[in-house]
Amino acid sequence: MIHTVLFDLDGTLLNTIDDLADAGNWVCAQHGWPEFTVEQFKHMVGNGIPKLVERFSPADARTPEQLAATLAEFTARYDAHKEDKTAPYPGIAALIDALNTTGVQCAVFSNKADPLCGKIIEHYFGAGRFVLVRGSRPGVPTKPDPTGVYSLMQDLHAAPASTLFVGDSDVDILTGHNAGLPAMGALWGFRGRAELTAAGADALAGVPEDILEYVRTH
Repeated sequence: MIHTVLFDLDGTLLNTIDDLADAGNWVCAQHGWPEFTVEQFKHMVGNGIPKLVERFSPADARTPEQLAATLAEFTARYDAHKEDKTAPYPGIAALIDALNTTGVQCAVFSNKADPLCGKIIEHYFGAGRFVLVRGSRPGVPTKPDPTGVYSLMQDLHAAPASTLFVGDSDVDILTGHNAGLPAMGALWGFRGRAELTAAGADALAGVPEDILEYVRTH
């Protein structure tokens, strides 16, 4: 039986892509670099903000010093505009409430910087819906490395056999499997059915209610 659900953040709980794309294109415009569509940004995100910055930076602007400066620009711009267009996906808040009501503990595990994760979750979901919110931390490998998941599960006193990982990308499916967990793909996110299926998702959710049904039957 599932007692704990670990959720990815971007593309799973919140539709953040427009604000991420706007911040990225703003940085590109400042430097005269090519800009990208929202659809292109959907395939750049998922491995953390530093990797996103590397992906939208031209090949001749990727020295460590240049990337560090661009990361600072992006972070400042995104932090100032991270709530312009971002919103929870329909049905997500009700899903979390239903899981909590049935005694399932919910937590967030993201490649987004840890302090930013906490602020965003509290802004959109309030305090108390999630037992723990965990983002990327210095010295801890990002997803799909399972190190951070192990630490989070230890803090939650969660066992692999009763924990489900939910996300919208191959990175999330691999993260769950690398940690020995079943992994469910969210079809409403940034990547879609083909990528999630190819990554080996144990189940797919077309709507948030499908996650609740999976938890009830496993």
